[in-house]
Amino acid sequence: MTPTLAQDIRDAAALLASATDVTVLGHVRPDADALGSALALGRALVRRGAKVRVSFGEPDEAPETLRWLDEDGLLTHPDDLPDTEPLLVCVDTPAPKRLGRLAGRVELAGAVLVIDHHATNTFYGSCNVVDESAEASAVLVFRVLDELGVQLDEPIARGLYAGIVTDTSGFRRASPETHRMAARLLEAGVDPELVVRRIVDERPFTWLPMLSSVLREARLEPDAAQGRGFVHAVVRVDAARTVRGEEVESVIDVVRSVREAAVAAVLKQDPAQPGQWQISLRSIGIDVSAVAAEFGGGGHRQAAGCTIAGTADEVLAGLRDALERAPLL
Repeated sequence: MTPTLAQDIRDAAALLASATDVTVLGHVRPDADALGSALALGRALVRRGAKVRVSFGEPDEAPETLRWLDEDGLLTHPDDLPDTEPLLVCVDTPAPKRLGRLAGRVELAGAVLVIDHHATNTFYGSCNVVDESAEASAVLVFRVLDELGVQLDEPIARGLYAGIVTDTSGFRRASPETHRMAARLLEAGVDPELVVRRIVDERPFTWLPMLSSVLREARLEPDAAQGRGFVHAVVRVDAARTVRGEEVESVIDVVRSVREAAVAAVLKQDPAQPGQWQISLRSIGIDVSAVAAEFGGGGHRQAAGCTIAGTADEVLAGLRDALERAPLL
């Protein structure tokens, strides 16, 4: 940990130590890192006597696979949030626009704490704990909680573990320090098999026909992405109608396994706006955060996302062009 980051963590802990009314936000369409981190931090603050709300801009409800992490009923619909709050904490969110309809709260809050591990973070808080080298935002929340002197209990540890295990692809990209953190979370009572099964492994039967129809149309372009290979699949509204958002999000983890392609993309048609596509990008050796940034998105160098309007063919053409300009890693 650099001296600057250590000081940022001390500043964040001092800010949280005096907080009595806090809203914790994750990014739109929150994943296990965003929501697990937010709920773990929220519970820790509740135990210290603060009033806490946890929310996100869209969709209206948390993914079913993550709702069980909310031990304290902290999840709050955006319409039920107060007009503003003394302290706003934004977790796993690199820029206000990733808060969706809640982005305006950043300017209205008394103070803003940002805890994030994205390379594209814009340091929009009055206090920022940002470290691109951290494998998950949960790692940074863990460090802040340690500085705050929080005693881990099972629900806090469960939220942090959910964020770490998913963002490290089952600890395949975890550092020795992060493995040591995981050991502490297990000692606090986390059941690792249960967490992974409920969040990652379990799927309804309807996932199988959806996946079959989507993969039937998947295409490999071996000469694209600067000759490193580009594989892509399209999830249209009709195909996704019988499954949850979690099942749609999981398609990228299947498509990315193609060994002949350095870059994988999944285009997910927006059911509310069929002319728009939510794009998931994964890569080995190419900076896809730069690709996503060209379309107003962002993320990590090897995992990023954005939203693009147009037909599927137009979106793919734009991604191909951007991949030819993307920096190599």
